[in-house]
Amino acid sequence: MGLREALRASVTGVDYGGTAEELESHFNSCGQINRVTILCDKFSGHPKGYAYIEFEDKSSVKAAVELDESLFRGRVIKVLPKRTNMPGISTTDRGGSRGRFPSRGGLSQRANVYGALRARPRGRVYR
Repeated sequence: MGLREALRASVTGVDYGGTAEELESHFNSCGQINRVTILCDKFSGHPKGYAYIEFEDKSSVKAAVELDESLFRGRVIKVLPKRTNMPGISTTDRGGSRGRFPSRGGLSQRANVYGALRARPRGRVYR
């Protein structure tokens, strides 16, 4: 799958009424297209305005990037090569404390508050 991602172009600013066939014909001059994926919202099903174009070879991706700022259905689109996810390398820092409470002594205050709530017995307690 890593090789496949290197052969993709990311397209933003896609008109919501645009179809995969229209995108394919827009990028047809760049080379052999394997797949066109239009991203949609998983709840509403409406298009997000993003698409991925998967090509047969890397030179096609470079040719597609040349179509950056071209017009597609009357809108200017942005075309970039899709970044490749490298295992073990994150572009977002997910370590340390997250949220509004600073970390103290290895545990955040939020964890202590929720930990205290979880420590209480559930249901009725008879003594």
